[in-house]
This record gives sequence, C-alpha cells and structure tokens, in this order.
Amino acid sequence: MIDDFAKEHLHGDLRVMREAMLWKLDGLGEYDVRRPLTVTGTNLLGLVKHLSTWEARYLGEVFGRPFPEPLPRWDDLAERGADLWVTERETREEIVGRCRRVWEHSDATIAALTLDSPGHVPWWPRPDVKLFTILIHLLTETSRHLGHADILREQLDGSTGTSAEYAAPQHDAAFREAHHARIERAATAAAAAFGRGDAGRTQ
Repeated sequence: MIDDFAKEHLHGDLRVMREAMLWKLDGLGEYDVRRPLTVTGTNLLGLVKHLSTWEARYLGEVFGRPFPEPLPRWDDLAERGADLWVTERETREEIVGRCRRVWEHSDATIAALTLDSPGHVPWWPRPDVKLFTILIHLLTETSRHLGHADILREQLDGSTGTSAEYAAPQHDAAFREAHHARIERAATAAAAAFGRGDAGRTQ
C-alpha cells in the first residue's frame, strides 16, 4: 500500500509541475517564449522542449518502452544542447503537442510499472535504476527548470506564481521599481558595512 501511495504522490507532483511549466508560456508572443534571457541562452520554450525530450527518454527507453516518435540520440555530440532552444522552423504548437504526447506515454509507463521495476540509464555512471529513482530524478529536474522559468517569466512581464490557480497579484511598474531600489540600497549598504566592495562581489 505504501508503494502505491508513494507512486501516486510522486506522479501527482510531477503532473502539477508539468502543467505549471506550460502555464509559464501563457499570454506571451512568439519572440518572448523563444528569446534568450540569460548569457547561456536559456529561454522558456526551450525549457519545455528540454524537459519533454528527457522525460521521453527516462520514462521510455530506460524501461524498454521507447517513445514512439523520433528523438535525437542522447550520445550524439552534434545534437548536444539542441533540445534547449527552438529553431525558427519549429512551432510552439509542435513543441507543446509533443510535450503532451510525452506525458501520455510517461503516464502509461508509470501506471504499468511498480516503484521497484528495474531500468537502465546508459548515460549514468551507475546505470541500473528503479522507477522510484527515476521519478525522484524527474521531479528534481522539473522543479529546477520550473524555477528557471519562474525567473525568466518574471523578467519578461513581472508575472510570478506556481500555477495559474496561485498566480501572484501583479504590481505596477512604480511599485516594482521602488521594491527593487530598496533591495539594491540594502545590498550596497551591506557590502560597505562588511568591507566587500563592488556591490558585494567576493574576490
């Protein structure tokens, strides 16, 4: 019974995080969902593409249940990083549609297996795993990238929140600028007080 409860709990959390990730795209135009917002090029639609690609692998081939659509080989060096951004030929509908098909396939894998079902991850140094291990890994990765998406969306329009249901109220530009300035003043004062110049940057 505890295994069934644990599996449903982990699966439920994964479902919530998946939907929150797609929610981060809502209301944005094509440029904003694709544009690089960090020096390494991190972007919202690319995060969706990345998460669905790896979920397809982890809850597909790892358990001998390959996702039925083409995926780049995980060991193809020429394709490394291609899952983190979206080309001009790929549509948002394609990326989101494939994402939802991956979820359907993954859900079937989770339903069919027990938490101690064995799998094999050839790109891990200790490749022999259980479904439990993979669910924890996917929750960690999805949560990590959802945090990235939180920051990216906030950069674009100030929107924050963990889901559509719990979206934080948006403040006007004047409020945000005043809040930002208050935190900046505190950081600058602390850097001066504790003897670390250059806005607190350590050497």
